[in-house]
Amino acid sequence: MAPEQPKPPAPKERAAEKLTLVQLLPNMLTVLAICAGLTAIRFGLQGSYEFAVQLIMVAAVLDGLDGRLARALKSESGMGAELDSLADFMNFGVAPALLLYTWALEDSRNFGWLAVLAYAVCAVVRLARFNVMRKSEDKAHDNAYFTGVPSPAGAMLVLLPMYLSFAFGSGPFLPDLVIAGWMVLTGFSMISRVPTWSFKTTRIPRRNVKYLLLGVALAIAAVATYAWITLAVFCVVYVAAVFVMMPRKRALTGADPHEDRP
Repeated sequence: MAPEQPKPPAPKERAAEKLTLVQLLPNMLTVLAICAGLTAIRFGLQGSYEFAVQLIMVAAVLDGLDGRLARALKSESGMGAELDSLADFMNFGVAPALLLYTWALEDSRNFGWLAVLAYAVCAVVRLARFNVMRKSEDKAHDNAYFTGVPSPAGAMLVLLPMYLSFAFGSGPFLPDLVIAGWMVLTGFSMISRVPTWSFKTTRIPRRNVKYLLLGVALAIAAVATYAWITLAVFCVVYVAAVFVMMPRKRALTGADPHEDRP
């Protein structure tokens, strides 16, 4: 006879459960990321675009830390997962699009705002699809790859015109139509079926760890010294990596097991 499975705690018992401040740290980081994204919008409206972009970078770093910290502390929860998803939409779906709009597209015709709407809708659809796949019991999902460009990476890519402008010390020098088209293209990349490499499951041979640490140190030094040029280079390298890894993914796994999913 199979042993009786323990019953999950009742809602009242769960509500009365006490959590330590350490266990709440992941949710605190998520709330801080939301504040960073909202503050980025505020400074963008005031014309402080460089600081606004930096705040979105801070939100991306916090987004990368909160989930890993929750798993390390074993304090994962349904509320934390939903809060993280809502934060991603604010920080990577709304804030970057509004920054680009106020920076370069506000004086354009309606196509500028249509580009903002297209990007934001693509971001929320991408997050909804990710949530469905995360909750699915289908074990065939390959955690080494994302389906489509993740929303934090999409936010970093869509801001490429701003990096280039900041690097060369001038205002928007690309045509409005090009910036709007880049925004729409980035949005479509998030809802595409293109497999993009996930760093979460990457394993580094022990003998190569020293080279990785050296590379990370050089990358941080480059961002600190030549921030905008380095970020633009990162965008180009990321796009190149997507195209390089795509044939490898298809050769290893064949067709996408989720190609019939919404």
